[in-house]
Amino acid sequence: MPVARRSHRALIALACAISLVAASFADAAWLRQQRAAAGVRMGELVVQLQLTDLCLFTEARYTRHLSQADLHSAFQDHPLGLEHFPTGSLVPPPARLTAANERLDRETEVPD
Repeated sequence: MPVARRSHRALIALACAISLVAASFADAAWLRQQRAAAGVRMGELVVQLQLTDLCLFTEARYTRHLSQADLHSAFQDHPLGLEHFPTGSLVPPPARLTAANERLDRETEVPD
């Protein structure tokens, strides 16, 4: 019996990995189909209870509800104040807010 080459072992490992990825996608599709009714019921509950946006973080008001944040809410004390909360560095301002405004950070000089 011939000895398997290392490249054959690598191809077998790659084929196993690809089949596991494909199986995970198939499992996700099956779970989505199984839980579709629960999602519809959850949507009806949200409408009935009149719930608002999802609360992702609990630290600061501008990271709790990202749709209600403005450009300057992170700098409540003064414009050059440092960010107090770690989630402020994880979540940028919404794109619709930054697209409509000028980029002043490149043009403004800090007075002495």
